[in-house]
Amino acid sequence: MRFRRTLTGLAAVGLLAGCAPAQSGPAGSGGDEKTGTVRVWLFDEANRAPKEAAVKEAIAEFKAAHSGAEVDVQWVPVEGRADKFSGAFNDPSNAPDVAEFGNTDVASYATTGALSDLGADLASWPEGKDLIPSVLDTAKSGGKTYGLPWFTGIRALYYRTDVFTELGIQPPKTIAELTEAARKIRSAKPDMYGISVGGKYTYAMLPFLWASGGELAKQDGAKWTSTVNSEQAKAGVTAYASLLKDDICPPAQCANLTGTQSVQAFAGGKAGMTIGGDFNRKAVDQGAVKGKYAVLPIPGTQAGATAPAFAGGNLLGVFGASKRHGLAVDFVKLLGGAKYQEKMYTAMGNLPTLKGVQEKLAANDAFLKPFVDSIQAGTKFVPSTPAWSKIDSQNVLPTAVQQIATGAKDPAAALAGAAEAMNKAFG
Repeated sequence: MRFRRTLTGLAAVGLLAGCAPAQSGPAGSGGDEKTGTVRVWLFDEANRAPKEAAVKEAIAEFKAAHSGAEVDVQWVPVEGRADKFSGAFNDPSNAPDVAEFGNTDVASYATTGALSDLGADLASWPEGKDLIPSVLDTAKSGGKTYGLPWFTGIRALYYRTDVFTELGIQPPKTIAELTEAARKIRSAKPDMYGISVGGKYTYAMLPFLWASGGELAKQDGAKWTSTVNSEQAKAGVTAYASLLKDDICPPAQCANLTGTQSVQAFAGGKAGMTIGGDFNRKAVDQGAVKGKYAVLPIPGTQAGATAPAFAGGNLLGVFGASKRHGLAVDFVKLLGGAKYQEKMYTAMGNLPTLKGVQEKLAANDAFLKPFVDSIQAGTKFVPSTPAWSKIDSQNVLPTAVQQIATGAKDPAAALAGAAEAMNKAFG
C-alpha cells in the first residue's frame, strides 16, 4: 500500500507499512439490486479536493448510466482504517459496497472472507487485459483476486544532475557503479551524503535483494519459509547495507532513517542521490533541488539490467455483503478504468496500473518514464500472507540491515536472526 499525503504532506509510502491483521467475522450474504445507493469508502487526503473532484465526475457519469442508482462516498482516514475495516468485517450491515485499500493489506483482509473475488469480473472487462500482470498479482491471495489495482507506487533512483556534472560522474548502470558514485560524492562533498538511504527503509533495500537473485520467502502449499538467509539474499542486503557507511551515508545518521526522511534529505540538498517514488515528485520539487535532479530506474547487478522494484499501491474492492454487487463492480470498473486513472494522475499524481495509460502519460511527461520502465521491466511484492504485517510491524528486516550497517552482527548472523523471526511469524 502507499499512504498518501494524509501522513507526510507528500504521497507517503508507506506504502507501505502493513496493518494489524483484521479480525475474522461473518461474511454476510449479498445481492444484486439494480437501484439504490452504492456505499463507497475511499481514503482521505491532506489535500482531498482534487481527488474528490475526479470522484464526483465519475459519480455523475455512473448515475447517468444507471437509472435509480446513487453513490455515497465516505472518506476514511488512513490512520483509522484498521478499526473501520475490522468493524465492517465483523458486522456486514456496516460494510460498504466498494472500498479502497492497500495491496499490503490484501492477504490479511482475504482471511476474513468478507471481500468478493473479482477475478472473473476483471477477466471479462475489456480494459482488464491492459492491467500489468505483476501489478495485478498484488491484488491476489490464495488464487483469488480481491480488487482492481487503482494505482501503483514505484521507486527509482533520484540523482543530482548538477553534482554529477561537477564531479564528472556518469549516471550509474549497475549497483556497483551506484555505490562508487555515492562514495565519490561523499569524498568530494563531506557535508553531503553520497546517497540518502536508511536502515528503516525496507522498500529501498528490497530491489537490492531481488537484483541479486534473492527472495524474501518461498511458498510450499499454504506454508511460507523465509529465504533471507540465502547466499543471494545476503549478497543483496549486504550491498544495500554497504551504503550505510561513513564514506557514503554514516550509520550514526542514516541507520535510523525512514523512507520519508531519506527523500527529505535529498529534497533539502543534503544528498547526491536517494531512492524515491513517483509519488515523491512534489515534495522534491518543493525543496532545494528543484530543476537540479533527474531520475533513472534502480540499476541491477549487470549493466543494462533494472533491479525489480516493489509494487506498492491501492486497490478498489467489493464487499461480499453488498446488496448491489453488479452496481458495485460497475462503479469499480468506471473509477478504476482508463479515463479516471488518467484523471487521478492529473489530480493526485497516482501512477496508473493500465499499461496504455502509463505509456500515454509517460510520452508527455519525461519524469514518468523511469517509473514506467521499472514497472515494465518487472516488479515484485512481499509474501502474500497475513504474517507479513507482523513481520513488518516487528521491524525484522530493518533490524538486520541496521545490525549489518553498524557492525553489531555480520551479515550471516543478522540474516539468520531475521529468517528465524520471519519463520516464527509464518508459523
